[in-house]
Amino acid sequence: MVSNTILITQARTGSTRLPGKVLKEINGKSLLQIHLDRLKKCKSVSEIIVATTTNSEDQIIFDKAIEWGFSASKGSESDVLDRFYQAVKDKKAEWIVRVTSDCPLIDPILVDDVINFVHSNDKDYGANILIENFPDGQDIEVFKFSVLEEAWKNAKLLSEREHVTPFIRNNADLKGGNLFSAINYPCDFDFSKIRMTVDEIRDFELIKKLISDLGTDKSWLEYTNYIIQNNLTEINDSIIRNEGLLKSLKNDN
Repeated sequence: MVSNTILITQARTGSTRLPGKVLKEINGKSLLQIHLDRLKKCKSVSEIIVATTTNSEDQIIFDKAIEWGFSASKGSESDVLDRFYQAVKDKKAEWIVRVTSDCPLIDPILVDDVINFVHSNDKDYGANILIENFPDGQDIEVFKFSVLEEAWKNAKLLSEREHVTPFIRNNADLKGGNLFSAINYPCDFDFSKIRMTVDEIRDFELIKKLISDLGTDKSWLEYTNYIIQNNLTEINDSIIRNEGLLKSLKNDN
């Protein structure tokens, strides 16, 4: 295990496109519980924190996380960078892993692989999204706590506060910056048109189909191949990837 690596997943009920999406259920289990049950299998993570908001309607997320045996914290709805920092600032973590709870089928083995890849290359930041070849919904970012702290102190733009890691990526050597070293965890094929994240009802229908047909314990590649072989991309492939981030970037200007 990488020493004191804490995984934070951000979760809230407020969503403009699909309100309450992480609490929507498939076969009696919410998307959040499916997400956390999969993450529980990670071997390189010492703790999982569900970082929700201080909004009263998100108390249920906090309570459910505790009930299921996970850590939980509350923070700002809009300043998610601060929410992350406050969740771990007293934990003496060396490494932070960021995932989001609207990715119910995130692959725990892939999470471990990305963590170990970044750690063995000793980079400040590493992810499988710097080149977006993995399916949307398998996004994993790994960074040193010291890097999170620096971002927390210095990030000013709305997009950098709301989406946690843009300040880090914008100042990483892969983007021409000089504050942080960065590395991309590669994927051999371009699966970027595959969506396993839940932003809209069409996404939920796809996840429901995958879980009904395959269950909740397959690898990201098994789900991906099933989507391709059964032409399931047409359910939701017209939805724009990272639409929330694109909106924030527009607001920066």
